Order: sequence, then structure tokens, then C-alpha cells
Amino acid sequence: MSLTADVSYSAYQAWRDRAEVRPLDLSVVIPAYNEEDRIVPTIAAFAAHLSASGLAWELIVADDGSTDTTVSLIEMLDHANIRVLVAERNGGKGAAVRRGLEAARGRLILFSDADNATPAQEIDALISSVRAGADVAIGSRAADGADVKNRSILRRTLTAGLKQVVRFGLGVGVRDTQCGFKLFTADAARRISSAQTVSGFSFDLEILHLAERFGYRIAEVPVRWFDAPGSKVDTRKEIVRFLASIARIRLNDLRGVYRNA
Repeated sequence: MSLTADVSYSAYQAWRDRAEVRPLDLSVVIPAYNEEDRIVPTIAAFAAHLSASGLAWELIVADDGSTDTTVSLIEMLDHANIRVLVAERNGGKGAAVRRGLEAARGRLILFSDADNATPAQEIDALISSVRAGADVAIGSRAADGADVKNRSILRRTLTAGLKQVVRFGLGVGVRDTQCGFKLFTADAARRISSAQTVSGFSFDLEILHLAERFGYRIAEVPVRWFDAPGSKVDTRKEIVRFLASIARIRLNDLRGVYRNA
């Protein structure tokens, strides 16, 4: 084993075995619903990358009422800096992310999908964007320089159409609202999550709408992304919900729901 590997493994062991006592630089929030096949490899990917970074960090799995072994697998890891937020029922991905953001203690807070479709290493570019002045840095499959693999023609076509709907329906000025890899300052995460009303898969729309409404600086960062197998999204149903969410967000604006957030 090389010296670099020895140092990296020692850093991982320290993160695994000793609760972090320093103020946390970063919280990683992973929403999870029946992810027994993917959650442990995703945790391992973040642990391998971040343990050697020098950052003080924690990992939070926001369970969404899983009925498989997702929660027990994480608990069996028995890592000092991993927390599991257990939900008794399925409330939607947006609700799980909100609970994770509210529980996070880091100065920066990332939420990442459980499938590791965007590799953990891509967080470095998002952190750099926040350090350069952004309040919210979002992984983007549409930004120049993004590397997207294994995306079906159907999914590409639907995405292109939905982009136009989002642009005209909400005026959100980013090209990829739905990539599950977003980094927030703690202040932005708290304020946005406290105003959140959408609980389903299209919650990202509301998060970005709120970020723009509240005047936060958003950086769209090109990332690597692989369309991982095992998606739980029913495309037809989610399109309907997506459109309904746009209508709901617009109605919330008209009613002043976000005004005092």
C-alpha cells in the first residue's frame, strides 16, 4: 500500500471512529427511499473522498419511510459521524431533503442523490464556487463542460421540453434544475428549507425559485453524471406532478406565501 493510501485510510478511520469535535465545515445530506442496493456504496464514495480533505464533516441519511433494509444497513456501519433521520412514512423526496437540511450542522450543506450518479469528487468544484462568492452551487448536466453518460433519448427529449416550461412558467434562470447535487451555505439552506412547500421529486424547482426570490447568488457548475440504473421515478406521473408543482409555486407567489419567509 502506498504512503498516500495509508494516510487516506488513517483519515477515514479517524472519521469513522471519532465524533467530530471541530465546528463542521460540511454536511452531506442523502435522501433515501428503499436504497438498500446503493446507499452503502454511495456513503463509501463520500467517505473515501472527503475523509482525506481536511474538512470537518458529517453525513446525514434522510430516510423517507424505507420498507427495505436501508436504515439497518446504515446503522450497522456504526460510523461516529453518520446520522440517520428515520421517517415512519413516505413523505416524498422533497420532505426528506428538507429534514436533512434542517438537521445539518455544517457551514456548507450538500444534498446528493443516493445513486451517486454525480460522483462524490464533483463536490470540490461546488465548494470552489461557494468560496468564490456563490450562496448556492448546483451541479449541472447542461452547463458547458458537463460530462453526461448513458442518458436515454427519451430522457433527453423530456428534459429539453421541461426546461422551456420551467423558464417560461417560473422564470428560473438555470439550465438544469433537477440534478440531485446541490450545495448551499447554511444561511441559504435554512431560509430556503423553511419556506419549502413542495414535497415530491419536483421540489428542486421550488428550492431554486426561492433562492432567486431571496436574492441568493446561484452558480451552475458542470459535473460528471451517469444515468444510474434502478431509478424509482415514474416518468409519466412525474411530468404531471412537475407541471402541478409549477402551478403551485406560481400560486404561492400570488398568495404571498413566500413573502415573510
